[in-house]
Amino acid sequence: MTLNLPKKDLKTPFRQRSTASLAATPDFVTTTSQWLGQRWRGVFKSFLVLAVLLLLILALPVSAQTADAFALALEQIRQGSMVEREQAIESLVADSRSLKLLQALQDGKLFDLKAESKLVIGSESSLGYQLTDAISGENLPEVERSAVGKINLTNKLRSTLRKVIGQLQLNVDDADARLIAVKAMIKDIDDKSLELLRTRLIQEQDAKVRAAIEQVLLIKDLDSQDKTARIAAITALKEHNSQDAANRLQTLTEKDADGEFLEADSDIRNLAEAALVTINGRLKTYAAIETVFFGLSLGAVLVLSAIGLAITFGVMGIINMAHGELMMLGAYTTYVMQQLMPNYLGTALIVSIPMAFLVAALVGIAIERGVIRFLYGRPLETLLATFGVSLFLQQAVRSIFSPLNRSVSTPEWMSGSWQINDFLSLTWNRFYILVFCLLVFTALLQILKRTKLGLEVRAVAQNRGMARAMGIPTARVDAMTFGLGSGIAGVAGVALSQITNVGPNLGQAYIVDSFMVVVFGGVGNLFGTLVAGFTLGIANKVLEPYAGAVLAKILVLVFIILFIQKKPRGLFPQKGRAAES
Repeated sequence: MTLNLPKKDLKTPFRQRSTASLAATPDFVTTTSQWLGQRWRGVFKSFLVLAVLLLLILALPVSAQTADAFALALEQIRQGSMVEREQAIESLVADSRSLKLLQALQDGKLFDLKAESKLVIGSESSLGYQLTDAISGENLPEVERSAVGKINLTNKLRSTLRKVIGQLQLNVDDADARLIAVKAMIKDIDDKSLELLRTRLIQEQDAKVRAAIEQVLLIKDLDSQDKTARIAAITALKEHNSQDAANRLQTLTEKDADGEFLEADSDIRNLAEAALVTINGRLKTYAAIETVFFGLSLGAVLVLSAIGLAITFGVMGIINMAHGELMMLGAYTTYVMQQLMPNYLGTALIVSIPMAFLVAALVGIAIERGVIRFLYGRPLETLLATFGVSLFLQQAVRSIFSPLNRSVSTPEWMSGSWQINDFLSLTWNRFYILVFCLLVFTALLQILKRTKLGLEVRAVAQNRGMARAMGIPTARVDAMTFGLGSGIAGVAGVALSQITNVGPNLGQAYIVDSFMVVVFGGVGNLFGTLVAGFTLGIANKVLEPYAGAVLAKILVLVFIILFIQKKPRGLFPQKGRAAES
């Protein structure tokens, strides 16, 4: 068998033959480039697919590991030992999902749902607890108390919780939450927390949060090995109104058990002592402001309790020993309104003001029409009769509401305090009572100056006989005046319900103070009552730190006795033709 093979050009070298033959093909370059492009594109696509698959394969274990770590931490919190719980809490600092869970744990609202062996957040309800899934936030059915077990904490765990929650809250959107986080971290600061604070300081926009972070860093600089940094920190901290800064500077001036200074460097000690002198000077100023504020708030209570008595005593000459019980009725009216509107405490308190005025005014008119009008001109009998009325009202309240004190809740907007700085804090309830007192005083002045009743009351107060001769019905004016004074006493009871216990003996604690204010200010003079109330309130608060609460009241009483020896008609005596009589 013979094979017919193409003849080769043996005379032409191989390299030349290949080049010539390839060159003889007209589409060689185009075909080759297309083939290579398709080839590399295929390789690139394959490489891309393999890279994506590889990333997915690598990510799956990491994701699973993260999920497993989170689940493991929750399981350790649920049923681990205290050491394991501490480790779990510290591990959750890297997971933003844990903030709500850790806050619930700190507030004592994290529970173990026994039937399903999982963590839940519970809020008290009528049946037991209303539950929420600790991870997903999904609402769960309401359960009895025995169905869950509370996750307990130790003091060490609480300290760890505060630090971890502070680190998690540093990056939340709410500036107030960030400020709370910074203040919580100052109590247990470590290198990691310091690094977080320095990072946060660079991007922080809120001035209060920046100041708090800077203060933490300055306090930490007091432990620095660099003397220059310590001096700079002391110089800066003496301008801060911070109790933490003052306490830390104080440690630099203290001695140990052997009488040796804890701080060896005398320059640092001297600077710290000078800084403490500056801080203590401001502290005394803030303490004086706080004392004046509490004195004004006490004075507002005294004015509210005495202003109604000033009207009845000044116009009618009646010593009403039941005035305190009229305030008690106003306080109980507030209690009743809150029972009728338990879910609207703020609204109930506002509605209580006109209701307390109405109840006390009607009772006052009934007392005047039923008892007092038969005893005009007989002061001793009037005093004994009103004292009997006060006992009757106390027993009536005991029979209706029981002898036990009743709880009157404070609305949310009146709770807490206005924290100006670490050295000055003003409570909201006393601030609102002060404002309320001024509003009541202003309203009463407008009634007496701009209404017909007010004109008749002023006429009767200045000259009863002349007013009767001019045709003014003095009997009706007496009843309305007594009702007005009693109604204001009821309004005073609303204010008292926010700062003291509501009970049958509430009025007895203020009746003597009310008479002191009226006598000191000037019988029948409202402006005198206002000045006297605030003066006595501030005097009590100034004396209390030195003499105690009881002795302070005794000293104020002695002062009033001595004062009326010189000015029997008070600070602002009543004016008029018949005033001397």
